[in-house]
Amino acid sequence: MEALREAEAELMVYVHPSNAADVRRAVARQLSALLFSYEERFDGVLLAHETKLVDEDIKDHGSQVKGKKKIRATILNGLVPYFGVRVHANLLIFSPQPDMILEGKVEMLSKESIHAIILGVFSVAIMSDDIREKFKFKRKSDGGRFVSRSDRQHVIKRGTMLRFLVKGVDTEMNCHITGSLIPPHTGSMRWLSVHDAEYAAEINSGNRRSRNVNIKIEQNEQEHRILKNEDSMVKSERAHKSRKRSIENR
Repeated sequence: MEALREAEAELMVYVHPSNAADVRRAVARQLSALLFSYEERFDGVLLAHETKLVDEDIKDHGSQVKGKKKIRATILNGLVPYFGVRVHANLLIFSPQPDMILEGKVEMLSKESIHAIILGVFSVAIMSDDIREKFKFKRKSDGGRFVSRSDRQHVIKRGTMLRFLVKGVDTEMNCHITGSLIPPHTGSMRWLSVHDAEYAAEINSGNRRSRNVNIKIEQNEQEHRILKNEDSMVKSERAHKSRKRSIENR
């Protein structure tokens, strides 16, 4: 997908001393908190990340445990002594721009508009003025569909994978996209794969990259859920201990 890009970045991540025992995990937690929301510094939405601590050495002398990681960090002056850890990060970013060609799955449609979703996260709206006149809307029991007047096999309905042009992007709404089906090579991806030679050649060359990207996104979604669950468990445990102390004081 054209809007996906990989980037390398040198970051400074600030870690609380309470997390000093496992700095690598603390860094991962900080970056995972940025997942799936627009970040101006990345000019897009962070979908996945792989990190390496820049100042990481191996302890191999004296009484220190062999093979244990040692991390050099900068202590910050202030009331709370956070320390900064330099991180080299490989980032996968979703950064849609006007005039890009993107793909999404149709979630809802009516005579006035088509609404789709990209990567299961980002919403797309295509209004009637941006739908080619050759598409005619027909009401059906499943909510309706757009059918091409020139080829009745070219159908857009709920669940259709749709290829469209980006007209605009609203970053304040987490990259909400306004799209268009006016340009050529847009419409149902299934129909285009058979009847559009240019698109058929493009998807054959991009299939492998698409699979690798989906794997990365799924891995980071899973890690994001695990970290959120751990945070919930910690909060629950703290609340339980607090109630126990209160009872004992009585």
